Amino acid sequence: MDIAELGEFGLIERLTKDHPSKNTSTLYGVGDDCTVLSYPDKKVLVTTDMLMEGVHFDLTYIDLMHLGYKSAMVNISDIFAMNGQPRQMLVSIALSKRFKVEDLDAFYQGLHLACDKWSIDVVGGDTTSSYTGLAISITCIGEAENDDIIYRNGAKENDLICVSGDLGAAYMGLQLLEREKTVYYQQVDEARKKKNNAALEALKDFQPDFAGKEYLIQRQLQPEARGDILQKLRQLNIHPTSMMDISDGLSSELLHIAKQSNCGCRIFEKNIPIDYQTAVMAEELNMNVTTCALNGGEDYELLFTAPIGDHDKLKELSPDIHIIGHITKPEFGCILVSRDSQEFELKAQGWNPLK
Repeated sequence: MDIAELGEFGLIERLTKDHPSKNTSTLYGVGDDCTVLSYPDKKVLVTTDMLMEGVHFDLTYIDLMHLGYKSAMVNISDIFAMNGQPRQMLVSIALSKRFKVEDLDAFYQGLHLACDKWSIDVVGGDTTSSYTGLAISITCIGEAENDDIIYRNGAKENDLICVSGDLGAAYMGLQLLEREKTVYYQQVDEARKKKNNAALEALKDFQPDFAGKEYLIQRQLQPEARGDILQKLRQLNIHPTSMMDISDGLSSELLHIAKQSNCGCRIFEKNIPIDYQTAVMAEELNMNVTTCALNGGEDYELLFTAPIGDHDKLKELSPDIHIIGHITKPEFGCILVSRDSQEFELKAQGWNPLK
C-alpha cells in the first residue's frame, strides 16, 4: 500500500494502535499536540539519536524490522548508561516514495519488540518525506533517582575499569556484511558485462556465507542494551563511579571518562573480552583483533568504573563483567599494556560520523 493512501494521521494511527501505555508517568501519549508526562519525584533523562541511510545503516543488508529494533536499542542504551530506567520514546522518520506502508509496519514491529522488552511507551514523533533516503530520529526519555544517576566525570584514582559482555563482534559483523555485499555486486557487474540474463536472474536468490559467524551478524544487526547488567550491579549493591555505553569504541569512551574525570587510565590487552568468532573473523580478514575491540564500536556494552573495594563482588559477576584495568593519576596518561608488557598510548580511533 502506498503511504499516500493512508495520509499522515492514518499512518500514525496504524503504527501506534494496539500499544497501550505501560508507565504511570505516561499521562497522555499519541493523539494530541503534545505528549503529557509526569515525573513528580524523579530526575528526567533525555537522549536523542539520528540515523541516516548511507551513513549509519545500509538497507542492502539490514531489513527494516532489524533497523527498527536497533534504532530503539541504541537510544535505550544511553539511558542505561546513566543508570536510569527508560520510560517513553519519540520516533520521527523521513522517507522517500520507494517505501510502502508494509515497510513501516516492519520497522515499527522491530521498534516495539525493543520497547516491549523494557516496558517503554512510544508516545509520539513525526513523519515527513525525504528526497535523499531514509532518516530516523529517536528521542528516549527515562527517569532516575537523583543519587542513582551516574555521570562520566566520577572516576577516581585506583577505581577498577570494567566492561560488560565482549567487544569487537559488532565491528566484525559489519566487515562480514560489507564483504558479502562486495561479492554480490561483483557478481552482478560480471553478469551485466557478459549480458548473462540467466546469471542475473539467479543472483536474485543470492545467499551470503554467514555459516559459523551468526553471532557476529546478530551483534551488528540486533544489539542489546545492557539493562540486565544494571540489575545485577544493584543486587550486589555496587554503585559505579562513572559509566557510559560503548557506541564509538572502547578507546574513545575511555578517553571521554578520563578527560571528564581528570584522570588517567591503565588497561591490559589480555583482559579485554573478545569472543571466539570475533578472533577467527579478524584473523580471516588479516586484522588485529585487539584494534577491532578497542576501536570498532557499536557493541553497546557498558563501560564503568567502580571502587577497588568492590573487586570481589565484581568477580562474582564473571563472565558478564570483566575487570580490564584501573584509573590512575592524570599525569600517567591513558595506557594500554600489551600481552608482552609493552605500553602504548590509547588513541581515539573509533567511529566519527563527521570525519
